[in-house]
Amino acid sequence: MISGESFIFVPLSIFINESKINTMISSKLLRCLFISIICVANTAFSQSQPESKFGWQLGVQTWSFNRFTLAQAIDKADSVGVKYIQAFPGQKIGGGIAGDLDFKKIDRETEEKVLHLLRNKGIVMLSYGVAGPKNIDEWKQLFEFAKDMHLESVAAEPSFDILPAVARLAEQYKIRVAIHNHPRPTHYWSPDTTLAALSIAGSDYIGVNADIGHWVRSGLNPVECLQKLQGHIFALHLKDLNEKSPGAHDVVWGTGVSDVNGVLVELKRQNFKGPIFAEYEYHWDNNAPEIAESIKSLREMIKKLK
Repeated sequence: MISGESFIFVPLSIFINESKINTMISSKLLRCLFISIICVANTAFSQSQPESKFGWQLGVQTWSFNRFTLAQAIDKADSVGVKYIQAFPGQKIGGGIAGDLDFKKIDRETEEKVLHLLRNKGIVMLSYGVAGPKNIDEWKQLFEFAKDMHLESVAAEPSFDILPAVARLAEQYKIRVAIHNHPRPTHYWSPDTTLAALSIAGSDYIGVNADIGHWVRSGLNPVECLQKLQGHIFALHLKDLNEKSPGAHDVVWGTGVSDVNGVLVELKRQNFKGPIFAEYEYHWDNNAPEIAESIKSLREMIKKLK
């Protein structure tokens, strides 16, 4: 020992344990911070896209922008606050890509260019329609196109006689066919006709692309129509109209006669999962502002759903 000095011996393990404790505290703080950031991000996402809570995907049917190219329609879809589209047959592609979106004529190279265009813009093409194949060979072309473009479904209005063959192709390709309704007096104006078609097809791959506005134009109640087709709805064309007549035109959602809120309540009741496409057939040259307002209005309605 050294005279006049005293020593206190502290076990080294105390410092090691203290270091471990500090590390554990730091790890827990970081984990809590990470969880908090995720919660805030999820809350912000659910507020900006409340439809995701119900498994709905808000998008635009590019027929709304049929005065423009597909490239321009993609930009417009992004500008109104959605990330999904249903493209229509024959729209010029644009964006430096020659040709149009015709499933019977488009080649693989052009399809790849379109997919690249979509990826660059952060837009997903979920569906395509309303397509009109005239025979089974054209239906095969449509399914090949849908497969190449990674589509979930195609919208069409197949005749009764070809439905069983179309159903077999849909099951083979694992791509759904959604029967669309145009207004009276077209073949599928009534949901009763659509139900008959579904019975003939006899396949889970054949369902409905419900056009709310065309039911209203045909003098039908859209909520009642949805109830008739419960369990078969793959997608919707959402419209709000200024009046219940064949000559009615689109208005901002929630300001017309289509009972848009009632439609949402019914979709929730049915536990519907899938895309809801805006198809706005009015003010063709500049309807993006009204579509954006409609999307905003719809999201406010969705937030209030119980």
